[in-house]
Amino acid sequence: MPPALLHTLRDQQALLPASAARQTNLEALAAGRTAVVATGQQVGLFLGPLYAFYKAASAIAVARALEAEAGIRCVPLFWLQTEDHDFEEIRSCTVADGDGQPARLALPDEHQGTGRCSVAYRVLPGEVTTLLDRLAEALGATPASEETLALLRAHYRPGRSLPAAFASTLAALFADEGLLVFDPRDTRVAALAAPLYRTCIEEAEAIERTLRTRQAALAASFAEQVPIRERGALVFFHRDSASGPRFRLERQPGASARETPWRLAGASASVGHAELLEILARDPLRFSTSALLRPIVQDALLPTVAYVAGPGEINYFAQLPPLYQHFAVTPPLLVPRARFLCVDARARRRLGALGLKAADLSMPAAELVPRIASARPAGAPAPAALRTLVGSRIGPALEEIASGVLAAGQRMRRPAERTRASVARGLERLIAHYARVLVEQDEVTAGRLRGLELALFPRRTPQERFYGWPHLAGRHGAAGLKRLVLDRLQGAGPFVTEVQELEP
Repeated sequence: MPPALLHTLRDQQALLPASAARQTNLEALAAGRTAVVATGQQVGLFLGPLYAFYKAASAIAVARALEAEAGIRCVPLFWLQTEDHDFEEIRSCTVADGDGQPARLALPDEHQGTGRCSVAYRVLPGEVTTLLDRLAEALGATPASEETLALLRAHYRPGRSLPAAFASTLAALFADEGLLVFDPRDTRVAALAAPLYRTCIEEAEAIERTLRTRQAALAASFAEQVPIRERGALVFFHRDSASGPRFRLERQPGASARETPWRLAGASASVGHAELLEILARDPLRFSTSALLRPIVQDALLPTVAYVAGPGEINYFAQLPPLYQHFAVTPPLLVPRARFLCVDARARRRLGALGLKAADLSMPAAELVPRIASARPAGAPAPAALRTLVGSRIGPALEEIASGVLAAGQRMRRPAERTRASVARGLERLIAHYARVLVEQDEVTAGRLRGLELALFPRRTPQERFYGWPHLAGRHGAAGLKRLVLDRLQGAGPFVTEVQELEP
């Protein structure tokens, strides 16, 4: 690891809550023969969606497992994705209120979606205090919610940067596990990455060709995740200053980058090739990575042995092998992050009452409702009993009729088969519709189902992507939720790919 990067890490950790474990990990990195298990995510409000928290926990579990297997010190590190400018994606956090209804808390967007500056420079406004008060109201007054609110109020304060609030909260949560937190929007980091940025600019055409070759090879079986921009470079340029708006660079059509200025995509401006390289040499922080370049910079700077990635990242990592080869960087082991579904005691009771499993809630309604055990009016048969009747009496009768008409010859085979299949489908549709009507008429069952859907798969979205970290931390405590997740990872192992159920 470059000494300048190590000094940067030390300085950044010094701004975070004190942790002997984190200091030990820094000493291990300084001593060499140490690997990094990295992960990263955007710096969302109040730690963002639950899966960001799960990513950090997964990196810790993977580091422990690899260290035990290889006998080499493995340090978990969370890379803050502060270069991105998509504020809309990170400015809100959703929790459930006392009635189980989603409550969205959102920071105001003073630029109303038009700002293009990196989120590294977003400062928390005074409204964050109001949002914390609303969060307290939604969570209710319990020891778990008070613990969670105390942690968030200590770090999400007006005037503080959004990344600093995210980083210090995450570091406080995982202080005992020694998680390092790293922000790439640093002058020293930019200087170390500058040679990679220069390669992206000077060899843009060759890089685009190799990416398109890879794209063509994947096209038959793999959908493109990150579009290859025509005549583009893999770096963003920050106009005016490092904290100014950032724009993709595009070569003018019909000529090489060296012959014509670079256009700033989305702005009526351009910058000459020589001028661009001069700015890079003088002020490299005015450049930042694209989605495809960020892993290359990470693994060129850090001794990364493994990267813990979400499903979307894993998909676009398939595009990266030619980039790793072009930059002569060794790719890390790619490990899917752990996925969790928290099923509390109330949800378990509701599932039992409906005869469902938690995973069933991800089914389309047309498949889910017929499975539900619901109350029925007097004399109304159960849907399962009707299906049994079809199988034991109507099905054999259909078979007998179909076989009988074959006495007229083989020309009757196809009409008989079509009729038999049509009647079977019609009966199944009828029974499924009947089951849905029973559920709709049973208000208690319908209410239980709505409550379960809001808790486990709200609006047909996985719980970990819909709700923010406070949603569970406020009910089980910040420390309790961490313990629950780490214990589950220790029991199941950090390399499982199935969704793990948490049962507090």
